[in-house]
Amino acid sequence: MKKAQNKERKRSSVLEVRQLPRDASFFLVGVASRFVQRKDKNGNPFWDISIMDETGQLDGKIWSSSEWWDIEGDGRTRLNALTDEKVLKLEGNSVGVQGKVVEFRDQNQYNFSVVYYVDQEKYPPHDFVRRSPIPLVEMEEDLRGLIAGLREPVRGFLNRIFFELGIWEEFRICPAAVSMHHAYVGGLLEHSLFVAKSARLMVRQYEALYPELKEEVVVAGALLHDLGKLETYRLSPAPQMTLPGTVVDHIVLGYRRFMNLAEQEELDPGLALEIGHILVSHHGSREFGSPTLPATPEAMIVAASDDLDFKLFFWKDQTSLLEAERSISDYNPILQRRFWRPDRTVSDEARTIS
Repeated sequence: MKKAQNKERKRSSVLEVRQLPRDASFFLVGVASRFVQRKDKNGNPFWDISIMDETGQLDGKIWSSSEWWDIEGDGRTRLNALTDEKVLKLEGNSVGVQGKVVEFRDQNQYNFSVVYYVDQEKYPPHDFVRRSPIPLVEMEEDLRGLIAGLREPVRGFLNRIFFELGIWEEFRICPAAVSMHHAYVGGLLEHSLFVAKSARLMVRQYEALYPELKEEVVVAGALLHDLGKLETYRLSPAPQMTLPGTVVDHIVLGYRRFMNLAEQEELDPGLALEIGHILVSHHGSREFGSPTLPATPEAMIVAASDDLDFKLFFWKDQTSLLEAERSISDYNPILQRRFWRPDRTVSDEARTIS
């Protein structure tokens, strides 16, 4: 009887679940992009899990009291969460969860009371991997257009490394993160394009006062500022961190790869150093991981554009989850603020947020 109910249960997307009010129940199917076992203060096991589908990613909790079921094929078998191979190797596989939205420290928390190892052929993990909302063909046209508008030798250098040396096949699908911003297929390309386009606009706004500004250096630095993420992240099928990305970081990896390419393509060493400086300084401060601070106008512009695109992504991501009557998001610990949608009617709840 329970099996029939599972088939008939309405399935929600990640986006729909994240828009649910507290105390609401849901059923969700997606790919387990992160799965980590921990222990509570009493020594009982629990699991932090992230589930991704094409609409986003949901972070949730699986407690020791939760039920685990294998419903692959026609059978239905109870699983032991501590010993069964399908549980231990859940990350990267499709999973179904029955859960509830609860409140924890004034934030929404998603508790999963029943976990299903679903049929991997019926629910292929790759089907649930989130992708950029902008079509790849459109982003490729934008990239080619940006490069075509630059002067030589930067134009030829970028055309060669993107479209002749094999980087394009990596770059077009690479995520920009595992869970932060643009953490989906095509996320790196999308982010890099928006940073480059906004940086180019800044150059054109300021060039009358600062004729020394080099648009080709800005655009090249913006397009390549996260080059190291090609070695930092992989799709398996959801975004995952590589070992080099964990122990070296994308800034160092990107600078090394860029300087090797610049030497290989015989780019002028002075010009290569200007662009390379953008790669190592684009986080804007040592506190956020840059080994040096932006020291040129071009580097300052790219760092500002990168920071803006990062924050705008979070604003959209957080405010898109709000219920219709809310205009203020939950507190975001990464950017240390709540986000506001002024176009929404401000409810009494939002007015009283402290």
